[in-house]
Amino acid sequence: MLIDLIAGARPNFMKISPIIDAITHEKNNGKDLHFRLIHTGQHYDKNMSGSFFEQLGIPEPHHNLGAGGGTQAEQTAAIMVGYEKLLLTEGPPSLCLVVGDVTSTMACAITAQKLHVKVAHVEAGIRSGDWSMPEEINRMVTDSITNYFFTTSDRANENLKKLGIEDERIHFVGNTMIDTLLKHRPRFSKPPVWDEVGLSKGQYIVMTLHRPANVDQEEKLKELIEEIVTHSKHLPLIFPVHPRTKKMLQNIGITHEKLFMIEPLGYLEFNYLVENALAVITDSGGITEETTVMGIPCMTLRDNTERPETITQGTNELLGTDPKAIAPAMKKLFSGEWKKGSIPERWDGRTAERIIEVLLRELN
Repeated sequence: MLIDLIAGARPNFMKISPIIDAITHEKNNGKDLHFRLIHTGQHYDKNMSGSFFEQLGIPEPHHNLGAGGGTQAEQTAAIMVGYEKLLLTEGPPSLCLVVGDVTSTMACAITAQKLHVKVAHVEAGIRSGDWSMPEEINRMVTDSITNYFFTTSDRANENLKKLGIEDERIHFVGNTMIDTLLKHRPRFSKPPVWDEVGLSKGQYIVMTLHRPANVDQEEKLKELIEEIVTHSKHLPLIFPVHPRTKKMLQNIGITHEKLFMIEPLGYLEFNYLVENALAVITDSGGITEETTVMGIPCMTLRDNTERPETITQGTNELLGTDPKAIAPAMKKLFSGEWKKGSIPERWDGRTAERIIEVLLRELN
C-alpha cells in the first residue's frame, strides 16, 4: 500500500512528521506500507520550510512540485498541474493524505479525486465560519471530497455530521501537531536572540502576525504594534517576522527599544521561546494549540477561530482585531488572572498511530 503525503507549507511539516514515523514503524514491523512524500513548494523560503525537514527528521521529499508563490489561483493551478503530472507519470497511490488547510491541501485533494485516488484529510472538520480566509475555503472544499476524515476535536466531528458525513467515516484521533510538539519538546534549543537580548524565563513576550486583517493595512498594523508595546510594561517583545509582514513593516518604519524584530525561526528555536515566555500574542491557529499544551497564556488577534477548544479548554483568548482590546488583556495577564487551561482529549502524542491503524484496517 502506497500513501502520498502532501506537504506544502510550514504547518504541514509539523503535522506530517509523526505520520511518517508511524508509517515507518509499521513498515519495519512487516506491514506492506510505504509513503511517497510530495513537497508542493508552496513555501519556498528555507526559514519557512527547509529547516523544518532537517529539525523534525523528515526525509528528503520524493518529489518537489516547485509551485512557488503567486496569487491564490496561480499557486493552486501550479500545484494541481504538478501533482497531476506526477500521478500520470509515476502512477497513482492507494491514498492521497492531506493535512491542514493550506492551498496544497485543497489542490492535491481535488487532483487526486479527479484521477480516482481516495483522499484522507487530517485535521478535517475545523471551521472558523469566516469565508474571507482562504484557509476556510480550502477546508470546505477539501472536506466536500474527502473519503476518510481524521479530526482533532468533538466540535470538528459535529461540523462534519452537520454536512451529512456518516459516523463511520469520521475518526476522532487527536492532533498530529501535538505529536510533534511532545516528541521534540526535550530538544527545544535556545535561539541566538536569547543571549543577544539577555532574555530570562517568563520575562518577555513572543508575538507573531501574518493574517491580512492585521498586516495588510499599514495604519492598522502600526496601531496594533504600538498598543502592544505601550502595554507590555517594558518587557522585551520578540517578533519573528513573517515575509508577508516584513514588507509592510518596511513602509511603517516602526521601532522601539524593547521591540526585537527577527527573522523567522526554526521549529526548535521558536518553541523554546514560546515555552519560556510570559505570554504569546499571535494570529496563528497552530500556535494557539501549542501554547495550550505548554500552558502559556495566549492572546489571539482574530475575530474568530477554527480551534475553539484552545479557548474553552486551553490558555487561549480571542481578542479580535481591534487594537483597543490589547490593553485590558495585558492588564489581566500582568495581574496574574489569566486562566490555567487544560489539554484537550487525545492530544497525547499518539494521534499518528491512530491514523495509521485506521488506514491499515480500511484500505486492506
